[in-house]
Amino acid sequence: MKKFKFTIRGNEYNVEIKNFDRNIAKVEVNGTQYDVEVHHDKMKTTKTPTLVRSQVAIDRKESKIKKTVSSRYTLKAPLPGTIFKIVKQVGDEVKKGDTIMVMEAMKMENNIQSEKDGTIVNYKVKEGDSVLQNDVLAEIE
Repeated sequence: MKKFKFTIRGNEYNVEIKNFDRNIAKVEVNGTQYDVEVHHDKMKTTKTPTLVRSQVAIDRKESKIKKTVSSRYTLKAPLPGTIFKIVKQVGDEVKKGDTIMVMEAMKMENNIQSEKDGTIVNYKVKEGDSVLQNDVLAEIE
């Protein structure tokens, strides 16, 4: 909140007021935290309401990220273009290098080939769709 530097009897103190709630101030003096009770006849009150919440217990066992091994491979568009023709159908087995679809980009037809062996699980595009670079075109498992 606010930082102050005090010198008392030749000793220097770095004081930071962290929080002020009613007449209790949470202060840090040279790295040590204190709760200080403030006595004042005309206490300054704030119009902003204070949100009071109870502490929520966090179960760290459930918060860990679980690794999942997926054998699916996503085929992505190498450059922006339009899907001209889909050669293989869902369920077809493909080998590395097989042409899966033809994409028109920069007034040229480009063969989109499988980079791995597998089976086509589904298509994310259909003929005539416009795609951007790195858009997912198909999933191969």
